[in-house]
Amino acid sequence: MPSATLTSPASTASRKALKAAAVFWFAVMCLGQLLFAAAIALTYGAPALRGDFSRWNKGTPHGYVAGEPFSNAVVGIHVFSAVLIILSGTLQLVPALRSRFPRFHRWNGRFYMVTAFAISLAGIYMILGRGTVGTFAQHLGQLLDAALILTFAVMAWRTALARNFTAHRRWALRLYLVVSASLFVRAITFLAIVLPGGPYINIATFDGAALIIISYAQYLVPLALLELYLRAQTRGGTALRFTTAGVLTLSTLGLILGIGATTLGSWTPKVRAALDPRISIADTLSATIATSGTDAALQQYIHLKATAATTYNFDERELNDLGYQLLRKNQFSDAIRILQLNVDNFPSSANVYDSLGEAYADAGDKLHAIASYTRSVQLNPRNQGAVAMLKKLSER
Repeated sequence: MPSATLTSPASTASRKALKAAAVFWFAVMCLGQLLFAAAIALTYGAPALRGDFSRWNKGTPHGYVAGEPFSNAVVGIHVFSAVLIILSGTLQLVPALRSRFPRFHRWNGRFYMVTAFAISLAGIYMILGRGTVGTFAQHLGQLLDAALILTFAVMAWRTALARNFTAHRRWALRLYLVVSASLFVRAITFLAIVLPGGPYINIATFDGAALIIISYAQYLVPLALLELYLRAQTRGGTALRFTTAGVLTLSTLGLILGIGATTLGSWTPKVRAALDPRISIADTLSATIATSGTDAALQQYIHLKATAATTYNFDERELNDLGYQLLRKNQFSDAIRILQLNVDNFPSSANVYDSLGEAYADAGDKLHAIASYTRSVQLNPRNQGAVAMLKKLSER
């Protein structure tokens, strides 16, 4: 009699652990993608409905430029297609939809691949034509991601037409991950900001080794994890399945922390700003600085606050954002004056002193930087970023 092939308890447990880790990762991805889609839709949709397209610049540098209708349309298509592709891609990975509604799965997949192709081309145009924050090395990483999206979309389409569904599934998963890099980069970046001993990123200049690494890690690391998972699922032994399940679980926990930090530090403030009907004082002062200088902008701030306090948005974040915009342009003196104005208006905020300290540090004014960071720590002893900066400044 032929002997029956028995599956050991350890092998069965490893398969269950691997499946549970994959389900855990997908559930977190679904939540993160839904939050991301909602943030994009509200950040750009609310101002668009009011006709206040200049608010797009709060979410994307040079998102709206007066007198450039074609470029603005490309940005709009890119942004709102992102909402659709996030939702479409998430639906593609739901097993119940694939099995119960195969026709929907096919048409949604075609829409997803075509949209991924188009959104990548628009992204390339935005990087090369409009410009964005970051360095050449970071832009190269973004362009490589776009190239991978184009390649994987073509391969997913070709394998589907050839009815090679095993290969199609693999290419579709790779496509999903590189398209989702826009979520991963935010999660990793904000995680690097809030990790103990951080921030590891210069928010003002948006450059440095950490951001260059993140520019490539945002899609290369997920792709590596996918290949590890596929190998463990199809050809791996018990040890590899357990190891992969552990790695996936740890990466998912990191993703949870990153999504949480992004929600609190980026999406929520941007959505609030988009829904706020008041005129941005930061945008108003930025235009004045460009045409008439900082002295005129400071006088304008005092005048508008006295005469139109309910019309303009004078929240703390406004001047803080403007200060960082000036820092990214290496306008250190102007940035310091704007951030000092913010300190004068919000003297009990640890964050405004932290930002002013960063401006002084970038300008090379060590003494004033130490004084600002010290005050920030006095107001908020848990500000580990300021503590780390004080340590660095004292070692110089």
